[in-house]
Amino acid sequence: MVGTFGSPRTGTIDARSRAPFGWAPLVVLFIVGLVDRMEANLLSGVLPLIQQEWRFSDTAAGSIPTAAALAAAVVSLPAGYLADRFSRTRIIAIVVFCWALATLGSGLATGFAMFYLMRVLLAAAENIDNPAAGSLLADYYPPASRAKAYGLTRVTTYLGGVGTLLGAQLAAAFSWRTAFLIMVVPGVLTALLVWMLREPRRGELDRLVAAGAIAPHPSGADAASPEPGEPRSGIGAGGSASWAGPGEPGAGTADAPGAGASREDKPPFLRQIRSVVVIPTLLFVCVGLALLSLGLAGVFFWLPTLMVRTLGADVATAGSLSGLLTIAGTLTGTLVGSWLGRKWHGTIKGGRLLAGGGGITAGAVVLAVALSMDSIGALTALTLLSSSLMSIAIPNMTACLADVVPAASRGLGFAVLQLFLTVGTAFGSLVVGIFSDATGSLLTGMYALIIPMVIGGLLTLGARPSFERDAAKVLEDARR
Repeated sequence: MVGTFGSPRTGTIDARSRAPFGWAPLVVLFIVGLVDRMEANLLSGVLPLIQQEWRFSDTAAGSIPTAAALAAAVVSLPAGYLADRFSRTRIIAIVVFCWALATLGSGLATGFAMFYLMRVLLAAAENIDNPAAGSLLADYYPPASRAKAYGLTRVTTYLGGVGTLLGAQLAAAFSWRTAFLIMVVPGVLTALLVWMLREPRRGELDRLVAAGAIAPHPSGADAASPEPGEPRSGIGAGGSASWAGPGEPGAGTADAPGAGASREDKPPFLRQIRSVVVIPTLLFVCVGLALLSLGLAGVFFWLPTLMVRTLGADVATAGSLSGLLTIAGTLTGTLVGSWLGRKWHGTIKGGRLLAGGGGITAGAVVLAVALSMDSIGALTALTLLSSSLMSIAIPNMTACLADVVPAASRGLGFAVLQLFLTVGTAFGSLVVGIFSDATGSLLTGMYALIIPMVIGGLLTLGARPSFERDAAKVLEDARR
């Protein structure tokens, strides 16, 4: 039935549940991320055939991801502005439909210029949905479940590598255009799914945590308790909060009373940006993850080439191994990270940051060892371990960010994160290429990125003291 995804399971918000709105919103947002990344990765699978048809250079081909990343960076902060002021489910649904149109345009392009424009527009559109999705997850799931929720949605960045395989197979069986045209269908269907999601009240779970209805940590440690005689605002009998039905205030709108600040109540955009970027934990997490993304983008882009040039692997084997390493390592690390985040959050000070920052630092060191191996088996095994360790950060860093940014500005908070990630990802492969050309060694270029990755891990570890203060301030503000 239309409009039922994301409603509280019992008609009220069950304060004792890890998923008071059910797991359907997480499934839908996971599908959004997966379709997004699969579509984005189609290009690498069909690129040789497109170059064969239009005869453009490698430089022109390589500039497509860079131009796309720059376009995505431009829309990051405006996307946060929209996510904090308008219905987030509607924003995502409209954006996903726009993906489908841009994908259709890619398949129907009559020349390289039109195709190039479609890829840049697609990247810009894809970046608009990230802040809205990040903000939504924090309102669907309480702190105890956030590592799991963010981990499963962020892992799609790497699972989207299936798009490369899909694109190559469809292009070989039919044509490169077929790969893009077929991806229009899941895009449209995903847009319809998101349109059916209910918009949760903005900041409602934060208010319940602050009032003491939900323990902010799985163990219940440090749960806020109301003073004697203090009402548990918004909480009904049995520890639950009322939920507006269809058409009532709060249903499907970010501007209803009790749903957080309305558009009229929001501060000017520049003042809102300043209030977000001065949150210490957010800055540590954003810079740390940007440095991690810089390294991962550079190392894994060139990893197949390294296998071919130095270890004698053929192109098919190198590409398959690299793709499998990314998928298997990321899945393993995300699952372990979600478990550690749930176990350590509230029992160890800054537990999520300890898990994520420790994983990044240890993973970068293991990666340095892996790159020194002279056998493809040893390289593969150690790179898999490295990828798993670094992926522990995926669920924990994003969950931390949701905890330290007030509900009214979470869209902007995730927009700032996405801006840092986009910039880091855009230049990783370029840095390796520059060092490789200057030194004559691709391996030297890859080693150049190990140092910033280690620094990124240490920065996130250094955010542990500020996390407790910033998270407590969010709850304190929610009590008011």
